Amino acid sequence: MSRLPLTFPCSSNILTATLDTAPALTGLLIVGGGSEIRSGAFSGQALIAARIAAAGFPVFRFDRRGIGDSDGEDRGFRASKPDIAAALSAMTPNVERVIGFGNCDGASALMLGGGIGCDGLVLSNPWVIGDDATQAAPPPAAIRARYAEKLRNPRELARLLTGGVDLRKLSLGIFSAMKPKPAPTSLVQDMAAGLAGFDGPVNILLAAKDRTAQMFEAAWDSSDSRIARCEHAGHSYVEPHAREWLYQQLLAALRA
Repeated sequence: MSRLPLTFPCSSNILTATLDTAPALTGLLIVGGGSEIRSGAFSGQALIAARIAAAGFPVFRFDRRGIGDSDGEDRGFRASKPDIAAALSAMTPNVERVIGFGNCDGASALMLGGGIGCDGLVLSNPWVIGDDATQAAPPPAAIRARYAEKLRNPRELARLLTGGVDLRKLSLGIFSAMKPKPAPTSLVQDMAAGLAGFDGPVNILLAAKDRTAQMFEAAWDSSDSRIARCEHAGHSYVEPHAREWLYQQLLAALRA
């Protein structure tokens, strides 16, 4: 097993990638979120790629156009389908099956593109804030869960009884918590339509402490059995237990 730097074409641009080699014929394609380079936040994607490769599965990571070491203009995740398709083409000569893994708007891009040729999908904390979203505040369900947690904490109850809580802020929070579930944005509808056209296995991973995950859960079908949650985990799974949980989820998808 080794770590190899690669380049591949996308339209008139040259994109840069890293391949962690391994013998299996099923591989993992990592699609970064936002303007994140292929190593990931706190080198998280590079670290998990090394672990996955050590377990026997090759891992391909890349910078889309205009990000990191790649040429071109960054057009955002909605226009990243050609980048992902080009990365998939660069990876597939050495594998027979590809699991696409995206976090944040990387997951959204895979959903919008109906999997973009991948054989299976692991979608983490998908981004659902579209241009027609009315706000980026926590959804009512997340606010209610936060207040319920505080009410179970004796220290927070003592603060309330001794005047240590801003009552105006508390009343605004309670008002927000009572609001109905927001209507799906056009982005959510497009993501759902794209995913509906994908016939491979899908796993949706949510970090319970992450606001992006909370907003997705509020906008998505709550009965979706493909959702798995990691408690006390943040957006990039930097917590030791969350890092291990994500690793096991990815291994399970690759071995399925």
